[in-house]
Amino acid sequence: MSLNTFDANNADNLEEIEKQFAVIAVEQAETYWNLLTKVKGSKLRLTKHDDEIYNTFMQHFPEYKDIERLRKFSEEELKSKTGKERWRKYIALFEKTIEDYNFGTLLRTDASDEYGQHTTIFAVRIQFYAFEIARNRHGLNDWICSN
Repeated sequence: MSLNTFDANNADNLEEIEKQFAVIAVEQAETYWNLLTKVKGSKLRLTKHDDEIYNTFMQHFPEYKDIERLRKFSEEELKSKTGKERWRKYIALFEKTIEDYNFGTLLRTDASDEYGQHTTIFAVRIQFYAFEIARNRHGLNDWICSN
């Protein structure tokens, strides 16, 4: 098959590749969690673009200026038809500046809880950065280091 005729919307999912992506996503989540157990989130910088990611996140999603909305959100907020449209615009802004900006990763929907079956969703890396940079700036992850 030529690359010119590849249609991602109609491509088969290859189970082995999906498993490899899942392993990488879990490893990234474990690494981040381990880091948060050693350093208060409010002291962390996740990328050299943290300021841009945070400021753009707050401009595009002002509802997350509400700390409780930032602390806990639903998967539907990101994955509904309206949510997807809003996030696509935000994500596209980082295509040239953030490496693997659209790579799949795990994101906690509740900053007051650990990664878990009911508190974790699959998202793209720039969504992870947006939420976790904002949570760290507001001290929402500091409890992890304290425990």
